[in-house]
Amino acid sequence: MIHDIDYYRNLIEGAIRGYRLPDSPAGLYDPIRYAMDCGGKRIRPILCMAMCEALGGSAADVVNQALAIEMFHNFTLLHDDVMDHADMRRGRPTVHVRWDERTAILSGDAMLSIASELVNEGVDAATASECRRLFHRTAMEVYEGQQYDMDFEDRTDVTVDDYLDMIRLKTSVLLGCACRMGAIVAGADDECQKYAYRFGELLGLAFQLRDDYLDTYGDPIMFGKEIGGDIVNDKKTWLLITALAEDTSGVVTQELAMPSEQYHKIERIKRVYDDLGLPERCRELIERYIADANRCVARLGLKPVDANFFTDLASKSSTRSN
Repeated sequence: MIHDIDYYRNLIEGAIRGYRLPDSPAGLYDPIRYAMDCGGKRIRPILCMAMCEALGGSAADVVNQALAIEMFHNFTLLHDDVMDHADMRRGRPTVHVRWDERTAILSGDAMLSIASELVNEGVDAATASECRRLFHRTAMEVYEGQQYDMDFEDRTDVTVDDYLDMIRLKTSVLLGCACRMGAIVAGADDECQKYAYRFGELLGLAFQLRDDYLDTYGDPIMFGKEIGGDIVNDKKTWLLITALAEDTSGVVTQELAMPSEQYHKIERIKRVYDDLGLPERCRELIERYIADANRCVARLGLKPVDANFFTDLASKSSTRSN
């Protein structure tokens, strides 16, 4: 029987608190505790445990794998924050700000090693082997996505398809991994695993596009940060790439080519977005991904109450404000 989101969130929070890291050297392990204790939506471990239960397993069967995925996700955030020179994460100083960059890199490396071990825990040898293969393949795809994202900073020929493939690798595949790992531990067949994975992957695409949308059109109080950061930093998002391809006024190209006052730049580019109807088109694209994700849920043959868990979660992700 599948439970509600709070049930799974409490389980993963308990697993995080219950995982005993060594006390020494504190310089290695304290930043890990700090990073894992900063909250967040915990969507990946929630998906992992819920999918396992929906397909006949139990959350307890897959809690180590769910923790591995959350540990890996937070490892990537430590390194991303160093690469992006980010000062804040979830309302707190980032690890490299509170400590230093060397600490963030080394503690992140340790988190990756811990995650790699957790994937093997609590399951038989054959299941552990399958989980390992999925985990390591996903990790490499995430790294590839991060490299593409970095490459895009200096490119002016990035297409929408390039961008969608980048966010699929950088963001979506880990949600797909979470769902498929839950299915693997539940003993689901390969076809079922594929639909579980595709659901998570499509959900991830919708989730990242919603992030892009909120960065420009969200409420800064609800979103938790100032609006327009992607525009100020010339970040290649679906909105910006589409505008570059369709803007005949030359405003967007001009704003990217020369420095301008921050507020002025945001307002001018947003005006182009609005004229091109990009906010509505972005929302429509998100809804298409959610509809495709829900069709994957339908192919899983779940009980209606269990299917509703995933379709409701997808719907909330497409309309979230933070």
